[in-house]
Amino acid sequence: MTDQAGVTEISPADAARDHRDGRAVLLDVREQDEWDAGHAPGAVHAPMSALDPRQVDGGRLIIAVCRSGNRSGRVARLLAADGVEVANLAGGMNEWARHGLPVITDAGHPGTVK
Repeated sequence: MTDQAGVTEISPADAARDHRDGRAVLLDVREQDEWDAGHAPGAVHAPMSALDPRQVDGGRLIIAVCRSGNRSGRVARLLAADGVEVANLAGGMNEWARHGLPVITDAGHPGTVK
């Protein structure tokens, strides 16, 4: 599905596949405490509150991630306006976890979505 700004939403399964295959970067825009509680393995942390869209490497598809998809949707629209190939993770980390995809801490232990 594509929103009015032309940003595509991607399912957790498709996002996990594209990330695993090296076609996409998971850009987690949640705040530090949310990230610390748990995140997708291999995701890149760039809190929305400190994100500079000009510093996002657009060499691969960027999949913006937050808890529910709202904040990441805003970030995805900003990145798209700068010409970055971007998608928003539909349902955010909540859906990621509901689909049984891994959520870990920085130490590699099982994490939670906060």
